[in-house]
Amino acid sequence: MRRVSAHSDLKTNVPFYLYLMIFVFSGLTNAQIRYAIPEELESGAVVGDIVRDLGLDPRTLSTRRMRITSDSGRRYFTINHKSGKLLVSERIDREAICEFGGTCFRNLEIVVESPLETHNVAVEILDVNDNAPQFPRDEYQLEVPESAVTGTHFSLEGAQDADDGTNSVKLYRLSPNDHLALDSIKPLSNSKHIELTLKKPFDREHKSSHQLILLAVDGGTPQRTGTAKINIRVLDSNDNVPAFDNSVYKVKLSENSPRGALVIRLNATDRDEGSNGEVFYSFSSYTPERVRQMFSLDTNTGEIRVKNNIDYEETNSYEMYIQAMDRGPSPVAVHCKVVVEVLDVNDNIPDIVLSSLSSPVPHDSDTGQNSVQKYDLQKNDNFVLVVDNNKVELVLENKLDREKQQDIHLLLTAFDGGSPQRSGTVAIHVTVLDSNDNDPVFSQALYQTNLPENSPLDTVVVTVSATDADEGIHGEVSYDFGHVSNDDEQIFSIDHKSGEIRLVGAIDYEETSNYELRVKAKDGLGLTSYCKVTIDITDVNDNSPRIFLKSLNSPLPEDVSPGTEIGILNVQDRDSENNGQVRCSIQQNVPFKLVPSIKNYYSLVTTKQLDRETTSDYNITITATDEGFSPLTASKVVQLSIADVNDNAPVFEEDDYIAYVTENNKQGSTLCSVAARDPDWRQNGTVVYSLLTGQVHGSPASSYLSVNGDTGVIHAVRSFDYEQFRSFKVQVMARDNGSPPLSSNVTVSVYITDVNDNPPQILYPAIDSNTLMTELVPRSAQGDSLMSKVIAVDADSGQNAWLSYHIIKPSDPGLFTIGLHSGEIRTQRDISELDSMKQNLVVVVKDNGQPALSATCTIHLLIFDTLAEVPELKDMAYEDSSSKLTSYLIIALVSVSTFFLTFIIIILGLRFCRRRKPRLLFDGAVAIPSSYLPPNYADVDGTGTLRSTYNYDAYLTTGSRTSDFKFATSYNDNTLPADQTLRKNPSDFEEVFGDLDVSPEVASILYLEALCYFVSRCLCLLHPHTAICLWRHQLFCPGGNETRNRYRQYRTRS
Repeated sequence: MRRVSAHSDLKTNVPFYLYLMIFVFSGLTNAQIRYAIPEELESGAVVGDIVRDLGLDPRTLSTRRMRITSDSGRRYFTINHKSGKLLVSERIDREAICEFGGTCFRNLEIVVESPLETHNVAVEILDVNDNAPQFPRDEYQLEVPESAVTGTHFSLEGAQDADDGTNSVKLYRLSPNDHLALDSIKPLSNSKHIELTLKKPFDREHKSSHQLILLAVDGGTPQRTGTAKINIRVLDSNDNVPAFDNSVYKVKLSENSPRGALVIRLNATDRDEGSNGEVFYSFSSYTPERVRQMFSLDTNTGEIRVKNNIDYEETNSYEMYIQAMDRGPSPVAVHCKVVVEVLDVNDNIPDIVLSSLSSPVPHDSDTGQNSVQKYDLQKNDNFVLVVDNNKVELVLENKLDREKQQDIHLLLTAFDGGSPQRSGTVAIHVTVLDSNDNDPVFSQALYQTNLPENSPLDTVVVTVSATDADEGIHGEVSYDFGHVSNDDEQIFSIDHKSGEIRLVGAIDYEETSNYELRVKAKDGLGLTSYCKVTIDITDVNDNSPRIFLKSLNSPLPEDVSPGTEIGILNVQDRDSENNGQVRCSIQQNVPFKLVPSIKNYYSLVTTKQLDRETTSDYNITITATDEGFSPLTASKVVQLSIADVNDNAPVFEEDDYIAYVTENNKQGSTLCSVAARDPDWRQNGTVVYSLLTGQVHGSPASSYLSVNGDTGVIHAVRSFDYEQFRSFKVQVMARDNGSPPLSSNVTVSVYITDVNDNPPQILYPAIDSNTLMTELVPRSAQGDSLMSKVIAVDADSGQNAWLSYHIIKPSDPGLFTIGLHSGEIRTQRDISELDSMKQNLVVVVKDNGQPALSATCTIHLLIFDTLAEVPELKDMAYEDSSSKLTSYLIIALVSVSTFFLTFIIIILGLRFCRRRKPRLLFDGAVAIPSSYLPPNYADVDGTGTLRSTYNYDAYLTTGSRTSDFKFATSYNDNTLPADQTLRKNPSDFEEVFGDLDVSPEVASILYLEALCYFVSRCLCLLHPHTAICLWRHQLFCPGGNETRNRYRQYRTRS
């Protein structure tokens, strides 16, 4: 133990001492430190350097969360986390926190984390003399019998001083007086009473009340005092006998006085009070009976009255003896003599009586020397005989003690002076009357007993017994508690006659294990004595264990490793011995366990890895059971929250997301929403969505789509065109806000659905205001003969591209019909001679969209018998053109040849390029399905509208004019632009040809042959009457049949 002195600069300047005791236990460290400080220190006063005394590092205080956990009730102390010192946080009044005196400690438990430690600190509160002695009451009322003999003791409650030690009561002083003195000026050890001793009896008749001052002085510096008044009332004792005014009363009474006449009123007085001073009168035994027959005596007033007829002639005087006695105990009688002289009244007539004295009456009464000469009293210790003339008195020489000798027998002898000497003897019986000269005496000065706590009410605890040697009322003993506290009077009662002490209130061993009672025995006239009764309370297992949570790391991070200490528990049981021994256990279904550390302390430790996403809160039930007979059990639920750690990445609800959007959508329209869930909490579980950087058709993905970072809703940044592209994919990332953040990605596929926003485009006949398209129809044509075909395309897809053909303005409604879906114009019947040569058909082409879009064209048909009839049709004349047909043909052939040679060169270059697949060389070309070809071409894919090959021969007369051949303006002005062709990118063609078992060269040749096929058709379409139309397709494009077969193969497999 190390002793360190320190000084306080506060009001008291009282030095105090710090005591430090450190005990180190294995496992969880527990140190016992003791400090001592004076009470009444101001807030902020330093108690001690607790960090230094515990050997801790001051730099780790904030991280280790050092704190006081057990300063129950008011917080008198605190820890300065910067200096590491234990400070007073509130003024301490020792008398308030330690009201029972003795050593005063304030026990603290200090918890330090990382690693977890507990330390016990005891702060002793030293007393300062800040309280004066104080008596239980300001005035004491004390009754003292005047018969009390010298040495009689009287008990009073002593003064109490809230201070302790030398500052408590040290001595008493009593104001000067002649009757009472302090038995001891110092307080009696283990007693709260003081004793007053009678040094001189009181005389009530002299002074009936007295007042004294009692002073209590403590031992502090400076000394403090307390005072109380003692009011003494002197109780009367029957120590005075009645006294008559005169010892002899003489009165004259006329004879024949009426009955009831007042003779005399006697008066005797007694200086005592109460019953001791009440006097009553009576005839003494010396009064003859005949006198009593003549007179009556009032016992209360002392009046003597005539009772019978008084006759002077019979008796001329009467003598009577009256005694007066008080009504007190052991009364003493006094006597007086009343002589009544009867006055004669002339109430008789003369009467002569003759008598003779024949024999005189002798009278022998000794006189002189032969009379009584002396007296002799038997030898004794108490009485002597005093002879004064003829008066003989028996005088008490020594004090009588009734308790030693109640009766005294004396023998008195009288001697005469004759010879021989004669004597007379009388026996005197003296009865010693009792006086209250003995205090009650207890059979034991100390009574000790044991009483189990929780005993039923009215249980007899102990019986005290006291006896008094006096008799009668002087020896009647009554019992009472002498100066016990109000709390004790609520628990115990005493029978005033039998002395039985009974239990009337609940007793609790844990509250008070011992009671000390002071019992008073009092006789009839107030003499008292005291005894002490000590009651030891035996413990019963009536208290369940209590569980205190001293420390708990809550919320607890979910990533703590198994075996981590997360809390400290303390179990207590107020019972003693085995009743206070406690076992502690924990429920089985939680990942925690209890590890005993020091006595009655347990550490709460994790047993496996925690997962907040599985269980975010634990209600841990701790059970404590004592080891007493009929064990008692208590439980406590510890609520532990698990703190989240960012250990989970967001997870999308779907593996892939597909969004459909119609073309021509509005900017900002919603396509779809993605959703990701993160089981983590708060910022660790807050998901933010973003669009990953990427390219969509050569442009940043952010130029097409945007995603709401909070909701995951995907919006279109711009309007889409189905005819430009039909689908694309983007990557969306979901990221949490943890540290570090975790993320995951998902693919969103966007498909653009077609909207009917493109009307059909008629490829044939070409729509041109400067060109007139005319079809020749032989008059010999039969019904259901194919006359022509309307070819139209629609840039839309699906049902929006499903086309239907209708004739809306025919010249002859019943002559021609058009295929609803094929566009073939056929005759409904055979053409007759009555039919007009000129037939105009207005054809409308509609798609199947909602609403439907349409395009119209006009077909001019010429019905002829022979070609000679054609020139005669003046209304079919065409504009003259300065251009020559030959020039057009030459230009067309040169263009085709140049184009062909260019393709050959490119293909040969591709043969030597092995790094990538061959690239089709017709970007921007128009691919026209065979279903839209003119009727004079063969159907090569098997899926078109022509069921067989049609060949048309035109015969021209020698007189034909050059104007009969006209190249119309190319319909390519109305064809789809390059970015809307059916195949645009090389990658698209790779998809088409990738499955064919042909080389890229063969594929290119196939496409070249298809191009030749298309050019020949174009030439035929320029003017149906040119000579070119007389050529076979096989002549213009060699290998035509093979080309058609391969093209059909290509169409089928693609």
